[in-house]
Amino acid sequence: MPDADVTISAEFLVEPFEEGNPGPHVKAAIDRVAAANLPVEQGPFGNTTRGTASVVLPAVAEALRAAMAAGATRVTVSVATE
Repeated sequence: MPDADVTISAEFLVEPFEEGNPGPHVKAAIDRVAAANLPVEQGPFGNTTRGTASVVLPAVAEALRAAMAAGATRVTVSVATE
C-alpha cells in the first residue's frame, strides 16, 4: 500500500453501463466516493477521483461493495500514484 499521505487517483468503471443514463449501481458507487468528501469526475466509460491514499482507498472499497449490492455485474478499478 502506498504511504497514507501520497496523492493517488482511482478510476472505477461500474457495469453494466449505459452512456448518459447511469443506473442505481453506478450512482451507488459514485455516492460512496462523494460521501468521503472526494471529487468525482464522471466520464462516459468510468469515474475518477483523487486524494490521499488514506481516504481514496477505503472510499473505493465502499464503492465496490455498494455497486455490487445495487446490481453491478462487474467493477473495474485502476489506481495510480500521482
